[in-house]
Amino acid sequence: MAGWLRPRSLAARTSLLLIVGLGIIESIGLTIHALDRIDFDRRMIQQESQNRVGMIYRSIVETPSEDREAELESLHLPPTFHATLTPGPEPDMVEQAVDGPPPMDRMDMRMERMNFGRPHDNMPPLPPHLRPRQMLFGAARPSPQRAVAFLLPDETRWLTIHYVVPAPNPFRSPTFPTAFALMTVAGSILIVWGVRRVIRPVGTLAAAAEALGRDVNAPPLPEDGPLEIARAGRAFNVMASRIRRFLTDRTLLLTAIGHDLRTPITRLKLRSEFIDDDELRAKFLMDLDELESMVAATLSFGRDTSRREPMGSLDLTALLQTILDEAAETHPDIAEAIGFADDPPAVTIHARPVALKRALNNLVQNAVNYGGGVRITLQPPYPGAAGEMLTTILIEDDGPGLPPEDLERMFEPFVRAETSRNRETGGTGLGLAIARNIIWGLGGDIRLGNRTPHGLRATVTLVC
Repeated sequence: MAGWLRPRSLAARTSLLLIVGLGIIESIGLTIHALDRIDFDRRMIQQESQNRVGMIYRSIVETPSEDREAELESLHLPPTFHATLTPGPEPDMVEQAVDGPPPMDRMDMRMERMNFGRPHDNMPPLPPHLRPRQMLFGAARPSPQRAVAFLLPDETRWLTIHYVVPAPNPFRSPTFPTAFALMTVAGSILIVWGVRRVIRPVGTLAAAAEALGRDVNAPPLPEDGPLEIARAGRAFNVMASRIRRFLTDRTLLLTAIGHDLRTPITRLKLRSEFIDDDELRAKFLMDLDELESMVAATLSFGRDTSRREPMGSLDLTALLQTILDEAAETHPDIAEAIGFADDPPAVTIHARPVALKRALNNLVQNAVNYGGGVRITLQPPYPGAAGEMLTTILIEDDGPGLPPEDLERMFEPFVRAETSRNRETGGTGLGLAIARNIIWGLGGDIRLGNRTPHGLRATVTLVC
């Protein structure tokens, strides 16, 4: 219920706000109309009651005295009216007469305001000699029961009429609720359609931003629609163009630096051959090899050529099995500690095969080198928060793990868990940085965490 009242999407929130506002405005409008209708119905009911009372009196007073009882019975009055002929007024009528002036709703029935004609009849006014000699009112106070007593012209009998005045009810007809429902439904449909149409470019902008994060050469965003949306589209395209230009300039710069560095490294290798001391020459060549390896790794990280690889359908289960088989062949002494933790499900994703293999292979090699083995768990696809299907890969080892404060720092370039500065044991410190760039480029994510009681776990989330 709370989620329905507080939706997460902008379109749903805006639509809900406008629909609630529409309902409030409609309720106010219908309330005003209902109050006006109540006042109108009250006047009509009073007028109809007065006309019927006048009709009853005229029918009786125009009838000879000896036939008035029969005439009264032949009137076929509605169930809400009851008339009697009595020698005198009822006691409560007298009390009302001496209590003071009658309320306004009964003052409307004063003799001088009654035409004593039948409804919709164009009858002449009642002659003065047939008018009642006295008129009393009863059943006061807020009650639907009303009563009026007339002293007939012969002053021998009283005509007492009891009747019910129904309370005005503007909702007795289905027009009100039907109109409210139809206006609400029609307004809600129009609001939802309009809001979705207006906010649709925002979703397009979000999709374009996500596509740019995966592929810097993604198509540009359309620059149409409302003024603000068009401006946002142009600003986004300018930003994307600047990013592409920056990456291109960075690649050219690193390529030039790499070319300039490799030339003196090659010359130093050639000159080292003239060193007579074999031990010194070997150390010198080892340093040059390390320097050349660092230059190559830096160029690889800076160029990020993985984004140029086309996307395609990939059997993730088979790829992981291939990586594990290659790791077992490279480390036959711990081959039994390399494999899947459980039988993996068949998972197919849309990715860059070569780049993803490079990233996952780096994680597996780290687990083998520092943890003495690796166990991989592949989870079946499941829906993500944005509605896309995701899969998770757990790469675990039984090594010493990492200090908690270093878990996120390991993804920074040139940061190594092994501090000996030995390239053979600690690498260049670019492997995890490259792996995260590749996985981020596929729309996924990677996290490191320590296991209990010891060991490290790399959690890789990928979009299917």
